[in-house]
This record gives sequence, structure tokens and C-alpha cells, in this order.
Amino acid sequence: QVQLVESGGGLVQPGGSLRLSCAASGSIFSIYAMGWFRQRPGKQRELVALITSGGGTNYADSVKGRFTISRDNTKNTVYLQMNSLKPEDTAVYYCNADLQVVVTHTRALYWGQGTQVTVSS
Repeated sequence: QVQLVESGGGLVQPGGSLRLSCAASGSIFSIYAMGWFRQRPGKQRELVALITSGGGTNYADSVKGRFTISRDNTKNTVYLQMNSLKPEDTAVYYCNADLQVVVTHTRALYWGQGTQVTVSS
């Protein structure tokens, strides 16, 4: 079994910062790309940022220069540092991981349960 557990969401004022964390645990053999997505009210889920196992990154245009994705491979954890937050960043944020499990080496995409980020004064 594999679990992804997010933390760090909450309420913040415009211009503020939050740091999200997502820890993967369970029968993990190897983790490839990890990412953050978000679903804003009334919208489809969208990519926020991705990071490869080698540290390469990709960002949505709307967050470039404000958000930073990073990972700690020793802890199977991905982070999202969010600065200069705007009301339009309000969403449920989900992490995912492209990984292989032990024994069968089956590769699949796993998702966390989501964490709410609200940017409001």
C-alpha cells in the first residue's frame, strides 16, 4: 500500500506565504516525478508544478516566480513554497507521485487527499 499525505494548508492573507508538504510512504521501490496540482472552485484540476527525480522543474505560468517546488528523496517528500499569494490561488492543492512499488515493480500515479489553501483578507 502507498499513501501520500499532504500538510501545510490554511488561511493566509494576500501577499503572504505558505509551505505545503507531501510525504509518500508504504511499499515504495522508486519515485520518479512528483507534482502539485490544484482545483479552484468551479474549475478543473490543473498543474501547478512538477519536479523530476533529478530535480528538473516545470511550473504553470500563473505561479512562476512566486512558487518553488522541491523534494527530499531521502524522505520521499515533495514541498511547495508559495510566496506572494493571491486570492486566485485559493484552491484545494493535491500532490501526486509517479512511482514503482516493491515486489511487482508496478508503476502508477498516486494522489494525496488534498489540502485547502485559502487566500483572503
